[in-house]
Amino acid sequence: MTLFDPAELTEGPVGPLVRVRLVVAYDGAPFHGFAVNTGVRTVAGVLTDTIGTVLGHAVELTCAGRTDKGVHARGQVVTFDAAPERLDLPGLMRSVNKMCGPAIAVTDAALVADDFDARFSARARRYRYRILNRPAPDPFQAHFAWHVDEPLSLPAMVLACDPLIGSHDFAAFCRRPKRRDGEQASLVRDVTEAVWHDDGGGDLRFEIEASSFCHQMVRSVVGTLVDVGRGKKHAGDVLAIIRSGDRNRAGDLAPPQGLTLWTVRYDGWDSAPG
Repeated sequence: MTLFDPAELTEGPVGPLVRVRLVVAYDGAPFHGFAVNTGVRTVAGVLTDTIGTVLGHAVELTCAGRTDKGVHARGQVVTFDAAPERLDLPGLMRSVNKMCGPAIAVTDAALVADDFDARFSARARRYRYRILNRPAPDPFQAHFAWHVDEPLSLPAMVLACDPLIGSHDFAAFCRRPKRRDGEQASLVRDVTEAVWHDDGGGDLRFEIEASSFCHQMVRSVVGTLVDVGRGKKHAGDVLAIIRSGDRNRAGDLAPPQGLTLWTVRYDGWDSAPG
């Protein structure tokens, strides 16, 4: 595939366009989050520049979910429009992976309907959070798990998940965004699954799935559940925290490196099955 000098890029694709869907995995450690942010290196910034260089025209990415600084993804989904005469999907994958790897990898590429949107077509997002719960840290997992050296009560943490299921206002676990129209943004989210798994050797895995998530919701939930595991809170406190809507009553944010956007679900398709 021919690469274009950035100085030669057109402002955007012209003529009839096709919509491209990519599944993207990335190590969030080297990036200041996903969204383009002038002056800092972000996942979307690197991808946008690289794809534009490969195609020879500027692109505008839409993603399934913006991840914060240090948060990873296995099944992030992005869409953009491209000029078909410059598009070779296998070549695009090879070029992007060569230029962006190993921190960013495109694991799947496909043409989709013009009305498919990575964000608005999504039916659910699934996040995974890993905790290494044993006395000694593991340097080989330090970038992908939260090391908690004190013992955690897994049964208490499992019990504390029950109140999270269902449709709730998660204001106690989220930063409320500012809307341009001055109205208060809704923080009601529908959580369909929240569960802990013991993978052995002190490796604990939390899985949570919802229609969507508000800013820092998963890390706040994990921080609260770990407080329950430490005995600082009781499992029965979680429902009261949700009902209070008070961010000060929930736990501190769990560190970002343990969190991964694992799967995005669409009608008839998942970005990272299993």
